[in-house]
Amino acid sequence: MADIEQLKNTATQIRRDILRMVHGAQSGHPGGSLGCADYFTALYFSVMKRKSGFDMDGKDEDIFFLSNGHISPVFYSTLAHAGYFDKKELATFRKLNSRLQGHPTTHEHLPGIRIASGSLGQGLSVSIGASLAKKHNGDENFVYTLCGDGELNEGQNWEAILAAPNLDASKLILTVDWNGQQIDGPTKEVMDLGDLEAKFKAFKWQVLVLEEGNDIAAIIKKLEEAKKLSQPGKPVVILMKTVMGKGVDFMEGHHQWHGVAPNDEQLASALTQLGETPLGDY
Repeated sequence: MADIEQLKNTATQIRRDILRMVHGAQSGHPGGSLGCADYFTALYFSVMKRKSGFDMDGKDEDIFFLSNGHISPVFYSTLAHAGYFDKKELATFRKLNSRLQGHPTTHEHLPGIRIASGSLGQGLSVSIGASLAKKHNGDENFVYTLCGDGELNEGQNWEAILAAPNLDASKLILTVDWNGQQIDGPTKEVMDLGDLEAKFKAFKWQVLVLEEGNDIAAIIKKLEEAKKLSQPGKPVVILMKTVMGKGVDFMEGHHQWHGVAPNDEQLASALTQLGETPLGDY
């Protein structure tokens, strides 16, 4: 396992990047991005098997697909810190002709991005295809996917959830960002998802619940557990409870920060709360 203190510094720096990117563009989605910084840190810097460089095929390595593409700030910052492109490019977020658009795209050939996402509900379907391709090619590496709990309102997700075990998808690990918030309010008030654990089990998935979705060590442990459980016809889902806006007191748990940029005063307060890291700002 990677050094936890180093990983915590990385997660904090990613949070600082998120806030500065969204503030600089005065547009973007800070809430979910902040809530998932620990997951991305654990995945990319401890759990995933990654090759040097980048190719679209992702052969002989683990691959990741972001389905809830509006949390692009956390994805871009993670990719930059993982060495896929220069961190200075984060300053171009949502700018005209930038490769770092509000939702990830593939036409600009940004290293680390394999699908355009942000039209919610499609990432798991792509991941199933990638999982089947890896199995066909004898590639024993994993396919990871992240989607939001509000995103599960989309019907295509449930078609994919039904399809995965029936198609014998293997080495497939889905994580649901279970923060209980979406753009219009709490998920229970917008469209109650009910008993998610029971639903996934009814669809023949192996279900793990992660109560500490903002604890890097706990995330790593749960992802490693998921890897051990994964087998053909038995995809694994991790229901990961996170806090929207994690790390910034006035953002935590508030759906209003799903897609609102902080002003100058709010940015200064948030950065003070997080503190500086040895990694430094871009």
